[in-house]
Amino acid sequence: MEQKAKRVEFRFGKAGKLMPLVAAGAMILWAACSQSNVNGYVLAFFAALMTGVIFAKDEKAYGEALVYGLSKPMFGVIVMAVILAAVSGKLISASGAVQTIAAYVVAAGFTGKLFVAASFLITCLLAFATGTSVGTYFVVIPILFPVGVMAGAAPEFMIGAIVSGAAFGDNLGPISDTTIASSATQHADLGTVVKTRMRYSLPAAAGALVLFLLFSGTGNGEAAIQTAGGKANPFSLVMLVVPVVIIILCLMRKHLITALSWGILAGIAAGLLFGIYTVDSLISFPGGFSVSGAIIEAITGTAGTVAMLIAVFALLGVVECSGLFEDVGVFLSRFAKNQPSTEAAIVLSAGILSMVTGVISVAIVALGDLINELGEKAGVNRYRRANLLDCTGCVFCFLAPWTVHCVIPAQQSAQFGEGFAVAPGAIPFVNYYSLCMLVMLLAAVIAGYGRGKR
Repeated sequence: MEQKAKRVEFRFGKAGKLMPLVAAGAMILWAACSQSNVNGYVLAFFAALMTGVIFAKDEKAYGEALVYGLSKPMFGVIVMAVILAAVSGKLISASGAVQTIAAYVVAAGFTGKLFVAASFLITCLLAFATGTSVGTYFVVIPILFPVGVMAGAAPEFMIGAIVSGAAFGDNLGPISDTTIASSATQHADLGTVVKTRMRYSLPAAAGALVLFLLFSGTGNGEAAIQTAGGKANPFSLVMLVVPVVIIILCLMRKHLITALSWGILAGIAAGLLFGIYTVDSLISFPGGFSVSGAIIEAITGTAGTVAMLIAVFALLGVVECSGLFEDVGVFLSRFAKNQPSTEAAIVLSAGILSMVTGVISVAIVALGDLINELGEKAGVNRYRRANLLDCTGCVFCFLAPWTVHCVIPAQQSAQFGEGFAVAPGAIPFVNYYSLCMLVMLLAAVIAGYGRGKR
């Protein structure tokens, strides 16, 4: 059971508790400017943890805070999901199913920008139905992403379309954890929250769709196909049983880990039954203290992402135990003098904490009581507060290159080869949904769009 660690005090007061974040930010900026892969961000967060040791007054309390962050259930879920998703993705990609689908897509002329826009819409529907953005990445990226690149879409725009669709589903989905958290903390009816949120999310989605149709870049599809290797094999399409099983179980509200596990088992059974795989191609012990095969290759390929998640959640424990969450909320509450300034405080506080924590629902829950109190005093109705909290999270958390919404898609893109890899720092610039939602937030807070309505 998760037990809160004791308060962590830092030398130099509030300035000291910010030093780990400053260290992380500096190295993230360095990594992003250098177009680093996930490993650059791994170094950034471990540097942050080492910096914290220097400024912590009580090293034991600091160590307990690190462990507290790693004890959060979300950590275990995401790590297991990353590993299992890598295996399920490997089963699909190594079977030749991706190349086969790409061949059919190219033959139909459904290429370039059209495929990017279609991928955005498909991801929107799936994320909305399942209520999980991270889970959607694991289902959609192994298929739509490489197919789109082979069909002539630039890799970064394919990832941008998928992340945008996931953000839409996280933002509007009635069973999304962020929707539930935002409505519950503001004591607002869930159905009405979803209904009123449409005035923000649907225009943002429409704007994103137009941008993908107009400005999506194209790549060399033939080169991507050659990089991926293999030839079209209609029998390989049997491996689509993997995402089908995962999607069905997610729609049935099964746990993400359970859904991924059954998808892998179905894929292994189908692959062996139809002769796509042999036992040795999946698992082999060739001697010499070595292990080979598609499954172990997929698992070991997640090492960088898992290492980063360890550092991120450990740092999250330190941030929470340092009292930084409360500091941010209290500081911004000083500027909440009337309805517009209170709405601005809601957006800024939720934006800062969602970027710091990398988990929108954590930021919403941490700020829930304070936002509820400030909003009631300023006359900001509960549905408006819930929508501002959630929409803000789906902007800033999705646009921060160190969160799972950039790191996991980047890691998954890299598994298809160098020609497919997308750097985490490039993803925010092509996440058109979150960028359009940022415009909607500015219109809401500055121009008063939606203010006064239920």
